Amino acid sequence: MMPLTMLSSGETASIKRIGGHDEVKKFLENLGFVTGEQVKIVSSNGGNIIVQVKDSRVAVSKGIANKIMI
Repeated sequence: MMPLTMLSSGETASIKRIGGHDEVKKFLENLGFVTGEQVKIVSSNGGNIIVQVKDSRVAVSKGIANKIMI
């Protein structure tokens, strides 16, 4: 397992685990980040990462992306 931030633009992976406090987990779950779901890195710039998950694009900070293990 490695954090989502290790993927390059255009790469796809499956979510293995979501870390962090319960509030963070619930927030990510509401955005579609659940175990087993496929995620694709659309772009990464500075402190934000744009991720495609469940037919939508979501921008998350690097801190949050480090809690998503693939």
